[in-house]
Amino acid sequence: MQLNEQQQQVLLSAAKSSIQQAWSDGEVMADTLLNEHGLMEHGASFVTLNKHNQLRGCIGTLQAMRPLAKDVVYNAFNAAFRDPRFSPLQTHEVASLEVEISALSQPEPMHDCDSKEALLEQLRPFEDGLILTDGYKRSTFLPSVWEQLPDKQAFVDYLLRKGGMTAWSETMRCERYTTFKFGAHWHDINT
Repeated sequence: MQLNEQQQQVLLSAAKSSIQQAWSDGEVMADTLLNEHGLMEHGASFVTLNKHNQLRGCIGTLQAMRPLAKDVVYNAFNAAFRDPRFSPLQTHEVASLEVEISALSQPEPMHDCDSKEALLEQLRPFEDGLILTDGYKRSTFLPSVWEQLPDKQAFVDYLLRKGGMTAWSETMRCERYTTFKFGAHWHDINT
């Protein structure tokens, strides 16, 4: 999914406004957007918050189930206040906060994933986001994770561990997706 500069700015503004509104009244801003910007088409997104270049929150959806603008609004709120790895975001933290949005393509099944080696053969570093599913266990890495884990083997091994999967399984399902990623520093986002 490609987004023009205006759409990117609108989504960044929506993400920031969602967080600010939660501080003021605890509600998630949901219906302030945005047919005129072409953002009411269903889309899936991840919102990542970084503080001093370190992860501060990241929540998203893998399947398009609501308009992209609303998905960003909800994921921004959840990344700021409901990521179980972090305490809720505080207002004093925004001085060093970066907001990043990743708009996801529709995940597509990867065939011939009956072994980790077969998956590694197909994997496209720095391009593919990867979803591994085994029974009720599911885990994903965005394509941006390649920046920290550029080795295919390490990328897959860490993803398996993240999902609580200890070994490759005959029932493992693999899906790939791409993202359109953009972001800005908190103070550079207009609301």
